Amino acid sequence: MVDDTAVLIVGAGPAGLVLGNLLLAEGVDTLIVERADRARVQARARAGFLGPNSARILTEHGLGAGMLHNGRPHGTCAFRYADGEFELDYGTLGPGEPHTVYPQQDLVTDLVAEYLDRGGDLRFGVTVTDVDPHTGAVAYRDANGAGQATARFLAGCDGGNGVTRTAIPACSVRRHARDHGTAWLAVLAEAPQSMSAVTYAIHDNGFAGHMARGPEVTRYYLQVPPGDDAVAWTDERIWAELNTRMRTEVFGPLRRGRITERRVVRLRSEVVDPIHHARLFLVGDAASVISPSAAKGANLAIMQAEVLAGALAAAINHGDDSALAAYSRTCLPRIWRAQEFSHWMIDLLHGPAGPDQGYQLGLRRARLRSLRDSRAHQHLFAEHYVGI
Repeated sequence: MVDDTAVLIVGAGPAGLVLGNLLLAEGVDTLIVERADRARVQARARAGFLGPNSARILTEHGLGAGMLHNGRPHGTCAFRYADGEFELDYGTLGPGEPHTVYPQQDLVTDLVAEYLDRGGDLRFGVTVTDVDPHTGAVAYRDANGAGQATARFLAGCDGGNGVTRTAIPACSVRRHARDHGTAWLAVLAEAPQSMSAVTYAIHDNGFAGHMARGPEVTRYYLQVPPGDDAVAWTDERIWAELNTRMRTEVFGPLRRGRITERRVVRLRSEVVDPIHHARLFLVGDAASVISPSAAKGANLAIMQAEVLAGALAAAINHGDDSALAAYSRTCLPRIWRAQEFSHWMIDLLHGPAGPDQGYQLGLRRARLRSLRDSRAHQHLFAEHYVGI
């Protein structure tokens, strides 16, 4: 069977679903294909912090009802280290804007329902096997066997390891990558938050992080050596190390609960330049992989989806290709700004290695004290922390 559509979107994460919904609102014929089944897509617990620009996009386009009803504003973060703890009320600093805590799985569930309610074509269990950026042809396999779809434009929203990114010829794109040499054990616990703020703990054993994901769910992170096996981290080992790095003997105990997820995330960054080729446009992690150190991934994806939706609608509905031609030039400066802040956070949170450790540790202490004491530094931090 051959399917034809104006825009074919590969991937049903936040990037693909926001893009699909915005295109439907513009009357653009759209097909979304996704490798996983619906239950898996709606259960993936990833990002949970939406910046003000993301909240605006969702609200303005009628996609924010769940977020507005169940999301919670959050405008503080804290740093714990050997000198003590300090808290930044970043929601009143810089532009004076907080995050909205709304788990990705809830947002994706909302977006799937809205897309289907709007009459969108969304197919789960579809594995894309080949993409031709020049003709707009896509080959795939599903429960019925092999199939082919053709589209005027293609949107690659299938992540950093997806097939769409590799469809761009190596000679046509530059890939800028950095392995940060560390990894995080990402833990999801059925437990209320133990601290009122997002907390970054800096310890000789490594970084630990505390991020609320809902009234009864908390995300924790533990810095671990690259290559560590998540299975080796038992519940008791996780809680013991969190207690140590969070300095609970000084600041009070953690509220424990059943651990429902543990996985090791390698901290790496990558940017594709340009993020389009012929009929193919990359969105979200397909365009740039960013570490979770500053909660930028989903927010970048939503920003790019809005930019691309407007450009595609202009091209399809009005024959104006100028915004499409400028897609990479529009998005890449914002991507690099987010990358720079994420890199700064990684350097701040993780212990240095190598012969100059003493010097690097001194720099980190100086950065923390500047962030603690300098109002100008705090305003700059807030601007980058919530913005793109």
